[in-house]
Amino acid sequence: MLDRYKQFLIEFDKVLSEYYSSQKDYICCKKGCTECCEIGDYPFSRLEAEYIMQGYTKLSVNLQKQVKQNIKNLINAKQTSSYRCPFLINSECSLYDYRGIVCRTFGFAYVDDGIIKLPECVNSGLNYSRVYDKNKKEVLLTNPIRDNLRIDSILRSPLAEKYELECGEIRPLIKWFL
Repeated sequence: MLDRYKQFLIEFDKVLSEYYSSQKDYICCKKGCTECCEIGDYPFSRLEAEYIMQGYTKLSVNLQKQVKQNIKNLINAKQTSSYRCPFLINSECSLYDYRGIVCRTFGFAYVDDGIIKLPECVNSGLNYSRVYDKNKKEVLLTNPIRDNLRIDSILRSPLAEKYELECGEIRPLIKWFL
């Protein structure tokens, strides 16, 4: 299953690259920007959790210890919603190549049930802030991504079906460690 998921990700990343090309005028993401990793819910399917753990086993012992400590700290603080991603180490994703779908789609504006969903960083003057009127709470974007980028939609998409993915339950990342 993980091999099929890897193939799915290769194709999905190509789709995301096309989205980025069409949206690049509105996106400020760059290496070192971790706002989306600093506080969130990070929904992951069982399949993604298994994949990320595969990446975890390839980390250096030192990075594994840091991640393990981050997870322990979150569990001890009873933080199961809105928390800092435990894989964020020194302002970088320690598992970037193994990151989940939610991580791959952070930063994009997309249409969900007829409403344009904006990334949270719009409120910090980052992605899509040039086309968002905070006072009117209005998006002045003429070309949003029409595909729904919610994890559940992506995991039920024709692309996921093509790879016959069995993704399992979706829950916040930290709950996979409880």
